[in-house]
Amino acid sequence: MMRSMFSGVTGLRNHQIKMDVIGNNIANVNTVGFKKSRVTFQDTLSQTMRGAAAPQGNRGGTNPMQVGLGMTIASIDTIHSPSSAESTGNMTDMAIEGDGYFILQGEGLDQYYTRAGNFGFDTNGNLVNTANGLKVLGWQTDDFKLPSDRSPQDIGPIQIRKGMMVQPSDTTEVYFSKNLNAETESGGTYSIPFKVYDSIGCAHNLTITFTKTADNEWDYEITHEDGTITVQNNTGTIAFATDNTYDSANSTVNNPVTFTPGTGAADVEFTVDFSGITQYAKETNIDMTYQDGYTAGTLTGITVDTSGVITGIFDNGRSWPLAQVAIANFDNPAGLIKAGQNMYRSSNNSGEPQIGESGTGGRGTIAPGYLEMSNVDLSEEFTQMIITQRGFQANSRIITASDEMLQELINIKR
Repeated sequence: MMRSMFSGVTGLRNHQIKMDVIGNNIANVNTVGFKKSRVTFQDTLSQTMRGAAAPQGNRGGTNPMQVGLGMTIASIDTIHSPSSAESTGNMTDMAIEGDGYFILQGEGLDQYYTRAGNFGFDTNGNLVNTANGLKVLGWQTDDFKLPSDRSPQDIGPIQIRKGMMVQPSDTTEVYFSKNLNAETESGGTYSIPFKVYDSIGCAHNLTITFTKTADNEWDYEITHEDGTITVQNNTGTIAFATDNTYDSANSTVNNPVTFTPGTGAADVEFTVDFSGITQYAKETNIDMTYQDGYTAGTLTGITVDTSGVITGIFDNGRSWPLAQVAIANFDNPAGLIKAGQNMYRSSNNSGEPQIGESGTGGRGTIAPGYLEMSNVDLSEEFTQMIITQRGFQANSRIITASDEMLQELINIKR
């Protein structure tokens, strides 16, 4: 009778723990990035009343006789299955589609891992978890270039200051493309304006004029809108092959084109490239399709792509990568230790974090503008709640029945 009572006590205690886990799951049904837990049971030691006996002679063997001594918790597992993503419209919110965890910087060298991507920028421009202020780790660009190897040792806090400026850059290359009409008569001309920039970011309006001189040959001349500024190496000849594509061997292009801007900046020197021009019997639509100079610019916005690259948009019409969010995955995510606030720590059984870019090494891709919701299924939790409640009631009846039997035993003495 005492054994049955103690078994009932273990059942009550452990079913209460399971109910605690279920209650925590339900409480976090709307918690961003939350991963549910489950409880499994196992029996404890059994008292052997008779051992097993092997068959002998004409008598068969006998099985052991054992009485169980209750039950205990076998495991409390965290289920890291992915959940649905909800659109927020906020570009700094991020969800991971697939395996992987965002990396947050703790105190000192501590790192935390989370699926909750509710991020934003603080007053210093640090990308942080808005719930606790911990900094998001990744790779920062150097002169707008991300590290080529993306080493895990190189990750650090991502900082993008609001209103950051980019210095101007002078034009060094100008590229022309599209078509010059092959049916243009000799002496016919076509002019287009284009802009180049000097070293302090001032724009200069130039014009290039094409004059047809032969069936497959055009002369060009580049002039500045300010007639007092002389452009050097501003003339040349472009030729076309029999297939009407640019013929570099028979063209005479004088590079670099130079002029003194008169703004206090250094002389402007740039090369012209006509390799994208064709000469077909269709309308002339030649255009400058690329030049690498730009004026000073101020950051006006950002975008985030599926690889976690944060690109800055500047008011000079340019955009450059500024940083990339790092992702970590683990050989055994179930071995991670919950650290509160939707965060985890690595453990001996989770394995070391494998840090890299999203979409590589088994790591999922990033969905900007989304948040991963909780993976708690209410229908499953309510079902488990009913089962657990009935288990608790059944174990309480064991204690009640055992108590009544003890009372009957005590009453024998009367």
